[in-house]
Amino acid sequence: MPYRLGVDVGGTFTDLLLIDEKTGQTSMAKVPSTPADQSKGVLIGIERVCAAAGIDANEITHVMHGTTVATNAILVLGGAKVGLVTSKGYGQVLQIARSFVPGGLGGWIIYNKSIPLAPLELTIEADERMSAKGEVVRRLDEGDLVRKLEKLKKKGIESLTISLVNAYVNGENERKVRDVARRVLPDIPISISSEVIPEMQEYERTITTVANSYVAPVVRRYVRNLHGELSRKAKNVQLHILRSDGGLASVDASANYPVNLLMSGPAGGVAGAIWIAKQSGFKNLLTFDMGGTSTDVCLVQKGVAQLRRETTVGDVTVRASSVDVRSVGAGGGSIAHVPELTKALRVGPQSAGADPGPAAYGKGGEQPTVTDANMVIGVIPDVQRLGGEMPLDRKKSEVAVQKIADALGLPLMKAAQGIIDIVNENMFGALRLVSVQQGFDPRDFALVAFGGAGPMHANALGKLINSWPVIVPPSPGVLCAYGDATTRLRDEASQTFIRKFPDTTNGEVQKILERLQERAAKALDAENVPRKDQSSSYQIDIRYSGQGLVLTIDIADLKDFKKNGLETIAKKFDAIHTQMFTFALTLPHELVNLRAVVQGKAASVKAITVGKGSKDPKAAKIGSQKLYADGKIVNATVYDRKRLKAGNRVVGPAIVLEMDSTTLILPKHYGEVDRVGSILIRPLN
Repeated sequence: MPYRLGVDVGGTFTDLLLIDEKTGQTSMAKVPSTPADQSKGVLIGIERVCAAAGIDANEITHVMHGTTVATNAILVLGGAKVGLVTSKGYGQVLQIARSFVPGGLGGWIIYNKSIPLAPLELTIEADERMSAKGEVVRRLDEGDLVRKLEKLKKKGIESLTISLVNAYVNGENERKVRDVARRVLPDIPISISSEVIPEMQEYERTITTVANSYVAPVVRRYVRNLHGELSRKAKNVQLHILRSDGGLASVDASANYPVNLLMSGPAGGVAGAIWIAKQSGFKNLLTFDMGGTSTDVCLVQKGVAQLRRETTVGDVTVRASSVDVRSVGAGGGSIAHVPELTKALRVGPQSAGADPGPAAYGKGGEQPTVTDANMVIGVIPDVQRLGGEMPLDRKKSEVAVQKIADALGLPLMKAAQGIIDIVNENMFGALRLVSVQQGFDPRDFALVAFGGAGPMHANALGKLINSWPVIVPPSPGVLCAYGDATTRLRDEASQTFIRKFPDTTNGEVQKILERLQERAAKALDAENVPRKDQSSSYQIDIRYSGQGLVLTIDIADLKDFKKNGLETIAKKFDAIHTQMFTFALTLPHELVNLRAVVQGKAASVKAITVGKGSKDPKAAKIGSQKLYADGKIVNATVYDRKRLKAGNRVVGPAIVLEMDSTTLILPKHYGEVDRVGSILIRPLN
């Protein structure tokens, strides 16, 4: 019997979800992450989830994995020693970069620019030149290049980037440089910009290709080691890695183009939220994924997540498609502190992580965290056990939070509530970034809360942003793994094509899109995905002539484009520009980039339905708990989520327990259980 496994590695926990492809039945496991080597936590989790399901690992045919390996390599500066080959005269392309300094006006005074991923001392210039039309102006001087590459070899580079001027039009000279480099440096990975990102703008193309080289050895080693270990446990398994844009990539594609994996982890949660919300009948969503270390939010419109053409990790921004996820350092492990200078309570971004974790874990942590604050006010009952296994220690939480209470001169309960209020405001700010500041009214969207800590804060976030219902899916702590298991293989191909609308035709644009579609489809052909199971969509990057800003317009299929053409595309652009900036211009429209996206067939995973019940959830009641809410102590009813039935109406204050998370329903609110077991929280009338 074939099984599909979704694996999501977070900063604190590794979540696994095993799906029987024939029946849709699921089994899950949650184990601490192993930051030193993420594959160890994954393999431990596989053993545990197989034991829970009572199956042999050989029955697993597909593993879909969301990973933060590439992200962490950049965040902790743990990538390769990268050499860079540029065109003559362009050696300082990364140093010049763009005239942007974060932090407002004060940033110009206090901002310390980070060292480029490929430093100047490891940069060489190739004597060659390509014109903007793709014509070879000056042929490559191979002898000069060999001498310079020999010097790089002596400096011990571990990866090489080749990014030449105008290579996006014609990559001939880049390929020649690569051929020479392979002779001089036969054992290191080489990335060329005309294959990684064949689009205009020298800095963006160069930094993206350099980032690809920077994380390539780390990702390649991790992916291939994991694949090897999986193959030993499950002989016929296929491993796929989640891309930043929510699709799946093969082992080879992940190893060769790891820059597309920088937002791999958060993308899985968005995919899972879309899938489960669809079962409950909701397509316009704000996703809210709160884990142990951070919170990720995203806006989904009509069942499709908003994408962006740039991905930012730390202070590195690369041009790679990614789900438009905004992250804040707010999680269950976020540490609360009171700076001596200001005496103002702060929460995060520092996190206690998995080791030692919050004080409640009893693993040596002494700093007060958001999880400890929830323990103190009673959101997490004394009977709750982390992941169903590890007991939590309320007394240690109280000792930790008392430090904040003493520093602020407040009672213990008020100090704990203050920690929760501040972290809620931090997450509220992130939700506004993807909704209000993008021209969307959050009242038009449901809020999907998941992650181990998300359901504890979801009701309060719904009140702040006024998004209803708040949807808490079943097994919210492993929803990211559900997303990994239900996503599709995906690849894309792009090309810069700068033309004002009057200077091109619908037919010319369509022919280019068709060529790009064929190029992207070949990647899925290599994974044995039949053409009949492949679906294609298209994107056009457009701007007003003379404008720097580019907006991406989606095209469902070429039949739609052939029928409506560029005129309709221009109208869509004007509408989006007006939504985001309140105005449209009368300037001519201009094409910038064309893109084709090809996806494989969606996984046939069935949603598990729960049995029907009455409005009264008394059969699921397992006790009561003292809860600090609205400035006073109230009695909250505690429920076992496994016993809840469709139609049950849980009136707050209430706490719903399950293996991987805890859901809080505040006073004056209620949660209704739907047919797939999701709890839909709304205000009482």
